[in-house]
Amino acid sequence: MVDHLANTEINSQRIAAVEHCFGASGQPLAVPGRVLLGEGILTKECRKKPKPRIFFLFNDILVYGSIVINKRKYNSQHIIPLEDVTLETLPDTLQMKNRWMIKTSKKSFVVSAASLTERKEWISHLEECIRHLLTKTGRQPSTEHAAPWIPDKATDICMRCTQTKFSTLTRRHHCRKCGFVVCADCSRQRFLMPRLSPKPLRVCNLCYRQLLAEKKEEAEADRRQPEPIRSAIPGYEPSSGDDSDKSDDDKADQWPADTEFYTSEVSWSSFHS
Repeated sequence: MVDHLANTEINSQRIAAVEHCFGASGQPLAVPGRVLLGEGILTKECRKKPKPRIFFLFNDILVYGSIVINKRKYNSQHIIPLEDVTLETLPDTLQMKNRWMIKTSKKSFVVSAASLTERKEWISHLEECIRHLLTKTGRQPSTEHAAPWIPDKATDICMRCTQTKFSTLTRRHHCRKCGFVVCADCSRQRFLMPRLSPKPLRVCNLCYRQLLAEKKEEAEADRRQPEPIRSAIPGYEPSSGDDSDKSDDDKADQWPADTEFYTSEVSWSSFHS
């Protein structure tokens, strides 16, 4: 499919249509050899509640964002290199079915599809793209993944001390290391985790002690081997926006009602062939 679509006019039109929908807030997506393989709306488990997000699968990246006007305007664009992605199917819950986790070194999150068939299609195409990229680059599958954040509504009490009850005045916080929902007293520490951010991040007390111990062990190892050879860690492509819980009901007065996402000359399906 990739070889068939690469360098074709229809592929260029599809990518241009996606760029147009993200507008100035999005990053350029058209690069030589990049192919748009499919798109669809998945439900992403966000911090406060599940929300619909538009996802675009390319042969080398996964792009998603918030829906302002379906097929016309999206924002909060996120770009994930597929080389860094690992997938994990998850059991259904009362609220969410057909779930799986998208795990990366910087961010991990849960999504769900409208049907079991749709989930199988997404996972199949994602895994095929990932296998192709790893074979092409000679890299091994990623083994370090960021912890997914547990949704706020999953607990009414701190998951560390199990004593503090959350309320309007007592805020919930998330440990960036384990993803647990914790109170302020149980997450007063900050720790620098370069893999996640250039700035120190909030962590719970337990993770803080573990991270300090790991740092001490690494320092002792460095003293025993003063000139270690360290391999470079490939960086992320830039992503714009933040997938926060802000309202998705942005005004779109500048987007005329007759603006079309697809032209009549562009055929489109969930996964293109």
